[in-house]
Amino acid sequence: MDETVDQAQDGSVPPVSKRARFALIWVGSAISTVGTRTLAVAYPLLALAQTGSPAAAGWAGFALTIPILVFYIPGGLLVDRISPRRIILCVEVGRVVSVSSVLLLLPFGGPSLAHLILAAAAEGTLWVLYTLAEAALLPSVVHPVMIHAALAKSEGASHLASIAGRPLGGYLFGVGRYVPFAFNAVLFVMSWSLFVSWGRDTGKRSARPSRLRDLSEGFHELTRQPFLGSAIMVTTFTNLMVNTLIMIFVAGSEGMSSFKIGLVLAAGGVGGVAGAILASILPPVRRVLRLHMWIWVAGLGLAAVGPVVGRPSFFFALALVVTGIGGALSNVAIKFVELHKVDPGTLARVVGVSRLSSQGALCLAAPLGGLVVTWGDVTGGSLALCFVMLGFALAATRWKSARTKLTPLLPPDLPKPDLPKMLAGLSFLGALQNLASSPGTDN
Repeated sequence: MDETVDQAQDGSVPPVSKRARFALIWVGSAISTVGTRTLAVAYPLLALAQTGSPAAAGWAGFALTIPILVFYIPGGLLVDRISPRRIILCVEVGRVVSVSSVLLLLPFGGPSLAHLILAAAAEGTLWVLYTLAEAALLPSVVHPVMIHAALAKSEGASHLASIAGRPLGGYLFGVGRYVPFAFNAVLFVMSWSLFVSWGRDTGKRSARPSRLRDLSEGFHELTRQPFLGSAIMVTTFTNLMVNTLIMIFVAGSEGMSSFKIGLVLAAGGVGGVAGAILASILPPVRRVLRLHMWIWVAGLGLAAVGPVVGRPSFFFALALVVTGIGGALSNVAIKFVELHKVDPGTLARVVGVSRLSSQGALCLAAPLGGLVVTWGDVTGGSLALCFVMLGFALAATRWKSARTKLTPLLPPDLPKPDLPKMLAGLSFLGALQNLASSPGTDN
């Protein structure tokens, strides 16, 4: 039976169930993710069309990503101090204003490059706040026994929206320069309306004033949670590896059609959806970080085989599918531990540190990929990444100190994998059955 989280004070509004609120979060997150992915394409394309300068397009793209390095830590503190739902409402209003300012100037020959860069930076900043607020809001609207399944569904929605958003952005811009911005103004109004329909807020946030040293509380909390600290190190390293691999593929794709390149790069999102489905079926896997690294070894090994056998595109795509599956499984398990082990008052700051680290690896991947290709071309670069990942995984598996620091077991109160459930999950009917049930318990 669903628990209600709101009661109408005058009896005129029916109570809202936790299940209904999770559905609203899920839909709102999918809408916002599609929006930000389409804008990630539309802003650089508009800058290029307005100025004719590829450098201008690059600056617009850079403006979208720089908030990731700047605002995750202070944004986490803000979300820990203010109602996450109110932050989402303000964010969606801000995004409507931002895209509308671009849309309204298009018929008059605008906007200027400076305006575009500011609008793109605003979108990046507001997206950071949205993701932090969503992470902090989720545990208040999902029953504890269903949190793992809810995280898996959220992970799957994110990957699906990402797959759809980028090609949609290019298609809409091709229809008309104004179309992606008008489309996103509507999307953000829809997302805002989902959250405003809740009525009053639930839960209380800290009322004490923020201090400068509170910014570092996310780092301090991670020192008290060895698994989460190790998870950040492992996922940052593997993110660097796979995104360097993507740059190696792009650098070696001369003569390949843009459509084919897009299909290969979309394979990671397909793997992410598959991994999210598996995560919704299975309980959190013990030793998940060690498994994560060996999945990356397998993926990078596939990528290294491709140029040798003369089918680099197919094997690169297969590698991204494999790492996408592993990444989704790890993301769900890590978020599950965050929600169960981290004080809700510091959760957003912990998530901010995690996102800053993993996303920061993306900034290093482009120059590293260029250096690797210059040193050993596509074949040598792919092999080098595979051997580096293999050495990292072997060290974490064989050395006791490395196992303790980098790949500790999940907390003992998490459920053990259930072999019958795992086998049932391989069938569609088994998936449906397990999605409807709560996570298993220890045997």
